[in-house]
Amino acid sequence: MSLCILAGGKVTALAISAFTLSWTHSVQKTEWRETWAVTPAGLELRQAEIKGSGAGMEPGAAVLKDGWWVWHPTLPPQERISLAASGMTPSAWRLCHADGCVELGATAGDEVALSGCP
Repeated sequence: MSLCILAGGKVTALAISAFTLSWTHSVQKTEWRETWAVTPAGLELRQAEIKGSGAGMEPGAAVLKDGWWVWHPTLPPQERISLAASGMTPSAWRLCHADGCVELGATAGDEVALSGCP
């Protein structure tokens, strides 16, 4: 499987089967990260982690591991993940995989879409 990233009118394909998406919450300024798998059914959320809780960041049935609240959300496979840069967060979205990391949506108004490649 491959992940397609649509940003700035260009599509980039990454030959990966899993990735981690992380960002800093705009109000709490706390890091949040999610682990996703690229599958034939779509993008599957496997795990979520946050460094704390607060406004709009309440973890599910979570366990505290090494300072992170970790849980396994029950979300059906997603055809597409849309990311929008609000300009209210101190950093861009960070997408990491086995071969490295890339920053997405660093500028307010940037729109990014993630999906499995056809």
